[in-house]
Amino acid sequence: MSAIWLLKTEPDTFSINDLQACPGGTSGWDGVRNYQARNRVRDEMNEGDCVLIYHSSCAQPAIVGEACVVSAPYPDPSQFDLDSGGFDNRSSREEPRWYQVDIRYLCTYPQPLSLKTLRQYAEFADMELVVRPRLSVQKVTERQFQRIQQLCMPESASA
Repeated sequence: MSAIWLLKTEPDTFSINDLQACPGGTSGWDGVRNYQARNRVRDEMNEGDCVLIYHSSCAQPAIVGEACVVSAPYPDPSQFDLDSGGFDNRSSREEPRWYQVDIRYLCTYPQPLSLKTLRQYAEFADMELVVRPRLSVQKVTERQFQRIQQLCMPESASA
């Protein structure tokens, strides 16, 4: 069974539409600069894992669609790039600090699921997005994932 992740992104910086527009709908998920989030990317993410894309720091924070992990974790190249906002002078190619995976766009939900709406459902009370909303890489349970799909794609649930 593959894992399910929620990855947070600011849509003004990199939205689900930006991911979809990448060649093959695939992009490196770079810029993770929190150690717990890094550990999850580096130690727990695997090719084939499912990803929920969450737009944060915007007028309507919401789960907006799905992607999948299509690479093993590897050192985030932006940590070595002086011109990058992700540059880290404490990191070296021999001992990188930050990791990323490549993800591929799968779909945009016809009905995004806002954090406000999510909080209205008791079954999400233990979801990391509700309990620890600041973490940029979060685990999602299979039960939560199934319910999110039902709420975001109601026409497919009745088919």
